Amino acid sequence: MELKEQTRKIIFLTAALFCLMPFMSAPLALLLGLIMAQLIKHPYPELSHKATNWLLKVSVVGLGFGMNVFAAMKAGKEGVLFTVASIAGVLILGFILGKIFKIGDKTSYLISAGTAICGGSAIAALSPVMKAEEKDISVSLGIVFILNSVALFLFPMIGHALDLTQSQFGMWCAIAIHDTSSVVGAASKYGTEALQIATTVKLARALWIVPLAFGTAFLFKSDRCKVQLPYFIGLFILAMLSNTYLPFVAVLSPYIVSIAKVGLTLTLFLIGSGLSFKVVRVVGVKPFLQGLILWLAISGASLWAIMTLC
Repeated sequence: MELKEQTRKIIFLTAALFCLMPFMSAPLALLLGLIMAQLIKHPYPELSHKATNWLLKVSVVGLGFGMNVFAAMKAGKEGVLFTVASIAGVLILGFILGKIFKIGDKTSYLISAGTAICGGSAIAALSPVMKAEEKDISVSLGIVFILNSVALFLFPMIGHALDLTQSQFGMWCAIAIHDTSSVVGAASKYGTEALQIATTVKLARALWIVPLAFGTAFLFKSDRCKVQLPYFIGLFILAMLSNTYLPFVAVLSPYIVSIAKVGLTLTLFLIGSGLSFKVVRVVGVKPFLQGLILWLAISGASLWAIMTLC
């Protein structure tokens, strides 16, 4: 029997407040959200989607206050080669897999772009440019959310098992995990240096949405090149500059970073709460196989490259 709406709201809000507690980690918050999604119908689906988008951006900017601009530039420079190679490789392999599995061109392209750059953000930015339908967007987003959830738990375990350094793990997270939220969640569990490298490389990677949008418009013969620029990346850079050069900001930075981590934990709870079995069913086998193969390919290849070259 379905719970009354008021009861569902109370349970949901109680779980959300629980995620604000100091002992809650990002993976636990995601797990709690996933459990909630299976047990009760989401009482605030639209509000949760908007809050997730806003909270993620604010949290990422807040994390910038804990970073030094010189260390960030070094990390970003080291990640450029991996970024270019992995984006090109994933898009080419995604095109081939789409043809093999006979998946619709737009669905296949969104899955590939989401895997190559930054998950849901890339899908949301590119879908209007290529005039994607609701089904294309839903399927590709569903695949990204499912694999992100797995990565958040799996990556730190693999990192510790292989004895990856903070630098290696941060780089691997930024390249192989789709969404910024899960990248930051996994890296923050691994260590402070891993978090700094992962966040910097991932946000630098997100800037590739812009040239890819123009390429997408040409590929799908669209005259719509309007793409939402990830403005919060600029705010993230300003936060790093402030922490590096303004002493009074540096004093406050630890408190801002603590609040930002709580915001990220709540963000992952909200993401998990929207991932019900209904979403999983919508995905379908062939598109999911494409997303899984692409994710395994980029995860394995980037891990090998990082362990060999870094």
